[in-house]
Amino acid sequence: ANMHSHFLTAFTGQEPRPSRLQHNVAAALNRIGWNHSFEYETPEGFSLDMAQPETKCAIEVDGPSHYLKCNGRRPTENGRTKFKS
Repeated sequence: ANMHSHFLTAFTGQEPRPSRLQHNVAAALNRIGWNHSFEYETPEGFSLDMAQPETKCAIEVDGPSHYLKCNGRRPTENGRTKFKS
């Protein structure tokens, strides 16, 4: 099997764990009238934080847990975040 399909299987096999920040962003979007699906799963099995499938618009909330800190240098995306982008 190729590496991409291996990563895709591992990536889509995990249950979403929404953060407090993600819930806060979703609530703010609701307050301004941006109706959306929370933790929307695409036909390919990807979980999007917030999405309007009918408009093909999605929002991903990448808080601190999406990045790696490297000895005082600028944080870099972790593998899961990099794969999704």
